[in-house]
Amino acid sequence: MMENKNIAKAIQSDEIVMSIKGLCKSFGSNHVLRDFSLNLFRGENIAVIGKSGSGKSVLIKCVIGLLKADKGSITVLGEDVGNLNRRQLDEMRVKVGFLFQSNALYDSMTIRENLEFPLRRHRRKDKPENVDDLVMEALSNVGLEETVDMMPSELSGGMRKRIALARTLILKPEIILYDEPTTGLDPITGREISQLMVEIQKKYNTSSIIISHDMNCVKIASNRIAMLIDGTNYATGPFDELKEFNDPKVRSFF
Repeated sequence: MMENKNIAKAIQSDEIVMSIKGLCKSFGSNHVLRDFSLNLFRGENIAVIGKSGSGKSVLIKCVIGLLKADKGSITVLGEDVGNLNRRQLDEMRVKVGFLFQSNALYDSMTIRENLEFPLRRHRRKDKPENVDDLVMEALSNVGLEETVDMMPSELSGGMRKRIALARTLILKPEIILYDEPTTGLDPITGREISQLMVEIQKKYNTSSIIISHDMNCVKIASNRIAMLIDGTNYATGPFDELKEFNDPKVRSFF
């Protein structure tokens, strides 16, 4: 594995908030992850890229405990995911926001009700803020305060993506997992979402893993890229440095 140790200047800490070591996951004879390792630092956005079927979604499911790894370890905010029970996993997931590719908004609920939903399920006792204040703060973060009483069907695709991000942010997660955040969006809207991800990173010092096929999003929103090839972290580094690699497996993405 080629590893670039020079983290981008935007990263403000050398604190590791997620550590994946020697991760292996197979489904029968299909060895999806083979000794995959990666560290995510506080305040860092890492994009994980790879061909379709390379194991990106499997990696994310292992991180949040939906799949159990065959071998290796995943430590999130100091906790070993493989050793957590269901209650402990739920508590850990409150600190790890997830932006679904499909947005996963509830069509029968207003925007306000969509944002209130995670607060009702996972209200953090150490954050007793007023619910209305939290809803409006989250909408302000994505520039859509005026949509609070609208229905998802009244919004454009880009606006729905922003609302989904607002719902992710409302619990003030320390880590955000983005699953194809710009899929289905036109290039201009995709760029706006990518820039919004950077703004959120800077405002809240969040750490993120971005699963994406959109290299424009990867270039804008990530500090480093991890290339998932043949089940391993084949190469890691900033966009501009990986782009100059002569390795044909790396160059095929640029």
